[in-house]
Amino acid sequence: MLQGVDLLANAVAITMGPKGRTVIIEQSWGSPKVTKDDVTVAKSIDLKDKYKNIGAKLVQDVANNTNEEAGDGTTTATVLACSTAKEDFEKISNGDNPVEIRRGVMLVVDAVTAELKKQSKPVTTPEEIAQVATISANGDKEIGNIISDAMKKVGRKGVITVKDGKTRNDELEIIEDMKFD
Repeated sequence: MLQGVDLLANAVAITMGPKGRTVIIEQSWGSPKVTKDDVTVAKSIDLKDKYKNIGAKLVQDVANNTNEEAGDGTTTATVLACSTAKEDFEKISNGDNPVEIRRGVMLVVDAVTAELKKQSKPVTTPEEIAQVATISANGDKEIGNIISDAMKKVGRKGVITVKDGKTRNDELEIIEDMKFD
């Protein structure tokens, strides 16, 4: 199982941060997918060995849950999950009580969460939103500004959908109300 955890975490870890690298994913149809999106990389991993695959699926759950809850930070969560799993498996194999290990992990999670909340700063201005979006877009300021404009127009609770266009230009289209494809 731990080998599956490691395989998935290593594949995802190379995408970490603004200088992270892209990954090429073989697909059953069409061209290979080139991406830096850690969730896409994590979801693409399906191992033939049953036990390795269980380990990989556990870490995929961490990535998916982090993505749903926070929308970002999935690479960090994946790397931390891998590191925690390695240490915990070693402690369990040395005879430590798994229930006590889990209790300790949960205490650390609560303490770290509280500290992060204390240090966090809301992103509110269009300039700050553009900065964060630019980082997420691998340093592409044009994309960062388009996302900032979209956020300004739809608000914090609005929905932004990114689609492949028919031209080579990046553009923002605002659709009022609801649209069904």
